[in-house]
Amino acid sequence: LGRICPHPCERLCSREAKDGAVSINALERFLGDWGLSRKLPLQRLDGENRAESIGIVGSGPASLSFAYHMARRGYPVTIYEQRELPGGMLRHAIPDFRLPREVVSAEIQRVLDLGVSLVPGVEVGRDLLFDELRSRHQLMFLGLGAQSARRLGVEGETGRGVMSGIDYLMRRKAGVSTGLGRRVAVIGGGNTAIDAARSARRDGAEVTLLYRRSLEEMPAEKHEIRDAELEGVRFEFLCAPGRILRDDGGVAGVEVQRVRLGGPGEDGRPKPVAVPGDTFTLEVDTVLAAVAQEPGWHALGEAGDANGWLRTADDGRLANDLWAGGDDRGAGIASRAVAQGRLAAEAAHAQLRGEPSLKQPPAQPTLDPAAVKMDYYDERPGAASSPGDTRSWLDRPEREVDQTLSGEQAYGEAARCLSCGLCFGCQRCFMYCNAGGFTRIEEPAPGRYYALALDACEGCGKCIEICPCGYLESRRRGPL
Repeated sequence: LGRICPHPCERLCSREAKDGAVSINALERFLGDWGLSRKLPLQRLDGENRAESIGIVGSGPASLSFAYHMARRGYPVTIYEQRELPGGMLRHAIPDFRLPREVVSAEIQRVLDLGVSLVPGVEVGRDLLFDELRSRHQLMFLGLGAQSARRLGVEGETGRGVMSGIDYLMRRKAGVSTGLGRRVAVIGGGNTAIDAARSARRDGAEVTLLYRRSLEEMPAEKHEIRDAELEGVRFEFLCAPGRILRDDGGVAGVEVQRVRLGGPGEDGRPKPVAVPGDTFTLEVDTVLAAVAQEPGWHALGEAGDANGWLRTADDGRLANDLWAGGDDRGAGIASRAVAQGRLAAEAAHAQLRGEPSLKQPPAQPTLDPAAVKMDYYDERPGAASSPGDTRSWLDRPEREVDQTLSGEQAYGEAARCLSCGLCFGCQRCFMYCNAGGFTRIEEPAPGRYYALALDACEGCGKCIEICPCGYLESRRRGPL
């Protein structure tokens, strides 16, 4: 996740308004690579071995997360994967220049080293009936993903020269010829569309990406869009394919319809509306459709809704012995899939052990960014990697564009944290208060550096006024 998570957490960082958010994503990547470089094994929670057998269908991020959290609790876990190598889209679709396959292999091996068994080359529903699989295990988890591409629904899309973005990425990652041609149109605005466009540029094509909304509505990560532009991808916004033009069976071009944004649609987003008479033709050899993903499995029958998505409880429960997580519950980012795998494992473990169901932790109080005294902190630009020489990106197409922080950079980036709402021992309250008001804790710990003697407090509020991180307030939020 230190490589592919779009890190929405950083958008809420209080430091963003000063000199840029703390690069949480880059720090996570540094720690992940640091652990791999030292071959640090994953740890079990205790030495107990459980009797209940756990079966998992699929080996994407949700499944791997569930497997990890069950195996570390001592359960025997078996993963059934239809491909020969585990990892789902992490391994088979995301380009190496974003997520190298050796990193995926190393991280998955750490999970398998906990004692998780992998059965590759088994497609549930064809090679092995789902009911038979359920009879083998006390509890099952489904991490089936959503690997089928939604069609464009336009004239001419069936036939040679049109393929889905995900199919193109998977074929390219497997080393299978894609036959792109010289000019490529990519339809869509998500991360798959951007990955397809950037990969096509690496394959030597001229690439135009068509998106039916504006840049502001584009769901792909902004820095990925920036990188695509630097690599020569051309963007056409507020337009949609009207039909695919063909010549002798192959693609000759795309008739493009200009649109404007109208009122909100069913998803609450502005709905594109065609501008009458405003069309143009884009001459291309290949069209890559990357508008959406949907479930492509049919082994569960009634377990899915009318559109094939699994509808579960909040913790992923489908039945007493059946849980699910990841894109089969609705397409989303990989970090959400990892979280769903963990929550399902914790709830499943509680059920197997006869313990009370897990409850949502109480909501933590929200800290108003205005409570942080920005002037106290020196300006300190972040250590996030810069674009560098874009020519080398295409000259070495599979080399990672972003690089892992050095140890010195990582320490410096961590030091940029403002410690919002948490004492970091700046001593200002201690220095400004009357004698005996604040005293140092003999054995300090993160967030615990000073103790306040309430009977010595004169109620002046000076400590609250000068606390730089917003920890002290007139109403107690927690133990000091």
